[in-house]
Amino acid sequence: MTRAPDLHADVGEILLTEEQIATRVAELGRRISEDYAGRPVTLVSVLKGSLPFMADLMRAIDLPLRIDLMEVSSYGGGATESSGLVRILKDLSATIEREDVLIVEDIIDTGLTLNYLVRYLRGKNPATLRICTLLDKPARRLVEIPVDYIGFTIPDQFVVGYGLDYGELYRNLRFVGVLRPEVYAGPAEAEVAGV
Repeated sequence: MTRAPDLHADVGEILLTEEQIATRVAELGRRISEDYAGRPVTLVSVLKGSLPFMADLMRAIDLPLRIDLMEVSSYGGGATESSGLVRILKDLSATIEREDVLIVEDIIDTGLTLNYLVRYLRGKNPATLRICTLLDKPARRLVEIPVDYIGFTIPDQFVVGYGLDYGELYRNLRFVGVLRPEVYAGPAEAEVAGV
């Protein structure tokens, strides 16, 4: 019998508070507004995890902008590791040709999915293509990705909240927290992790 998730008890520690996130998103919005200097920009959100970040970020950007959504998958179900195989589940709904495009991501870890997405979007001939991520986890990087805007660099821990999930849960937490290993690890893995 599996136990019911407890949104708050399942989080071992709060890594980033709601206030820290709000402050940093406002800073990123100001910097993006200055860097694009009044030019229109298209924000491309990578569903589902980046939705809260993009909603807050777009309100912090003082520019003409439009948004579009893509959904890609490189995970399976409740998996905690990327499969490396990337599938586009939902493509852009409008052209980005000759537009300034900013990819908005929730987290970059291995970089495999984002590397694929960047190559795919470059094929659509945008004027510029930049990346903004809330979280960067460089310890897990397998491919180098030039990231233009980083909210926070975090350690190699499994995090949830503010759009990030485990098994489609925990996205609605207002903070970013470290998920307790016993929540996602099998009995052998939990023993190795010391839980």
